[in-house]
Amino acid sequence: MKKLAFLLMTIGAIVTSCDPMQDIYDEQDSVAKPIVGNDQYTLTDDDYETLDLESNMFASEDQAKELLPDFIADMYPYWGQGSSVLVDYNLAPAGIDGVGELMSASNYTLSKDDYAASGSEGAGFYPNEDPTDYLPGILAEQYPDAVAGQVALLQYKQYTEMPEVGVSNLVDADFKTAQTLLDWTAVSVTGDQVWEGTQYGATMNGYDGSANVNEDWLISPEIDLAGQTDPLFQVTQILNYANDTSWYTILISKDYDGENVSAATWDTIEVSPAPEGNSWSAVTSDDFNLEAYEGETIHVAFKYESDATSAATWEIEQVLIKVIGVEGMTVDLSSYYQLNEEGAWEMIDNAYYLSSADYDSMGTASGLPGRYDNFSSTALPENYLPRFLANKYPYAQEEEEIAVTYKYYNGSATVVEGNIYTFINGVWVGYQASLQFGYDNGTWVPDNTIKYALVRSDYDYMAAQLESEPGYEAAASSMGNYGNLDRREGNSAYWSDDTTQNNAGITDMIQTAMAILLTQKDPGAAEGQKYLLTYDIYNGTNTTENISMIKTDGVWVRNN
Repeated sequence: MKKLAFLLMTIGAIVTSCDPMQDIYDEQDSVAKPIVGNDQYTLTDDDYETLDLESNMFASEDQAKELLPDFIADMYPYWGQGSSVLVDYNLAPAGIDGVGELMSASNYTLSKDDYAASGSEGAGFYPNEDPTDYLPGILAEQYPDAVAGQVALLQYKQYTEMPEVGVSNLVDADFKTAQTLLDWTAVSVTGDQVWEGTQYGATMNGYDGSANVNEDWLISPEIDLAGQTDPLFQVTQILNYANDTSWYTILISKDYDGENVSAATWDTIEVSPAPEGNSWSAVTSDDFNLEAYEGETIHVAFKYESDATSAATWEIEQVLIKVIGVEGMTVDLSSYYQLNEEGAWEMIDNAYYLSSADYDSMGTASGLPGRYDNFSSTALPENYLPRFLANKYPYAQEEEEIAVTYKYYNGSATVVEGNIYTFINGVWVGYQASLQFGYDNGTWVPDNTIKYALVRSDYDYMAAQLESEPGYEAAASSMGNYGNLDRREGNSAYWSDDTTQNNAGITDMIQTAMAILLTQKDPGAAEGQKYLLTYDIYNGTNTTENISMIKTDGVWVRNN
């Protein structure tokens, strides 16, 4: 009967406790979080999906601070007070300090008139001229209403050697390189499709699931041919799926008012060779003489038409108007400037915008950056830029930084993106966003604590700073000899952590030494920056201790 009674008791226990582990969990929940952990974790694609971030990146650091605490709590449910997790995550380029403002910069390409301010008669600065002598003035003229903090990207050319008398470009509209419409105007008369700047150039296509009725114009700004003799026009273009090439015309007007295309008189010009309308191959025309327009102010226009049965793709890669002047080899250059509080434009150091030649140096074959002068999902910038920077800056110094901006095709449009690269151990490394979180009174909160274990040179430095200070002589000498802190109370070399004055009138010797070290190691630390320092001690055996420090009112103090 005893055996039967025991069996019944066991069955009863099983029936009344469906989950035998629940009691254990309940017991754990009733106790303060028992585990003090420390981890580093890199978010995965699945994690971004869990966080409902379709782009696999955070838009800003603030968004990461908002969403990650609950995520960490789910990952480490039994970690408690004193625990910390360093999370590496993807941050959108616009959210990276020093990159976002470059990405949103105003973009200005210098004209021939701008170069003339330096005395140049060509389409670039002469090789003996320093562009930085002229660029601030050009910016002041172009952006008279700019406010402090505004950033501008200037793109310009410089001759590699003194040019000679010949032909120079009065107009150079390189739509393919710019991947914008530059300062040309798109005018839509009929239809929903419009001219756009793409990686292929200025592009118009009336097809959107089916052919559509369209009339769209791409019109140049005013072009002043006063004083010019035998100006020449040249265009590089692509035309495909065209049933009737007469629907895609190049026009010139002497009386266009900038408002009403139908009110102006337009002359059609026929360039040769011209695309046959059935190929993606670019065709560059011979020079077309514009002598009929000498001394005039003109506008050039590309007029596109389509109907419900025929809608071609027209891509204008580049438009040139050449005049007698000077010619020679040039290089494409760019500089970022920012307007300071005094109203002066200052160059931004360590900021670089990739040029067409830079992309070409990474390869021009299909799928490589030089093909369309941009990066993409199949040609990721991080796969090319470290080597590019190594070649461009062969004498870079450790921890040198540079903000690099570039064109990126995201599948629907070409945009400007960027990243910060740092030279570390001989390699250029892209910025990795990370946030540290600490468990504080039941909640995971952002924590800027930097954990650092002292090395031998740190002890030598502190000893050298304190060996002549009254009351520190013996302790500093011991530190310098042994590379640790003597923590044997009563010993002449004892490092006290007493927050009240000792017999020598000294308060908290360890805090004083660590404050000296942090002032030397991190002089630019922000207010509120924390450090958890691990240092070697001798208390009869060799071991370690920790001290938490925080920068408060500009000085380092113990963070109790």
